[in-house]
Amino acid sequence: MATRDVEALAEARDRLRSAHLRPRSERPASSARGLHHTALISGDVERTIRFYQDLLEFPLTELIENRDYPGSSHFFFDIGNGNLLAFFDFPGLDVGPYAEVLGGLHHVAISVASARWEALTAKLEAAGVPHEVHSEVSVYFQDPDGARVELISDELGEMYGNVVR
Repeated sequence: MATRDVEALAEARDRLRSAHLRPRSERPASSARGLHHTALISGDVERTIRFYQDLLEFPLTELIENRDYPGSSHFFFDIGNGNLLAFFDFPGLDVGPYAEVLGGLHHVAISVASARWEALTAKLEAAGVPHEVHSEVSVYFQDPDGARVELISDELGEMYGNVVR
């Protein structure tokens, strides 16, 4: 990207920040209580359970039929603080491979304690899961269906030591 384009994008970001970002003391409380769950698509329920529960240590909390598609499963993993990572499978449908598209998912970032982050990064390595470590606090990888996941050892509401809440 040309330097002029990068500068224009930075100016646009500054304009948006100035127009819309209020100081924390002036922000109203959110109308939301939190993220109930994020739902992804699984190509193989058992493979997904083995990856998220056995490798990443997120306990499976429920496995039920998807009310919207007979024969499909809807299942949930505990990712801490009352938050869930959910999946659907759609047997018989050719949903195709994971794709990054407008309105789609770029990645899911899940906060874990520093000691747990180190252990999970080692487990990814031992399992042969390709991954990249950034800034010594983030590890990025793909799940068996191609969804991108980040494990980050920063506290909730922080990003690389900066408060973002």
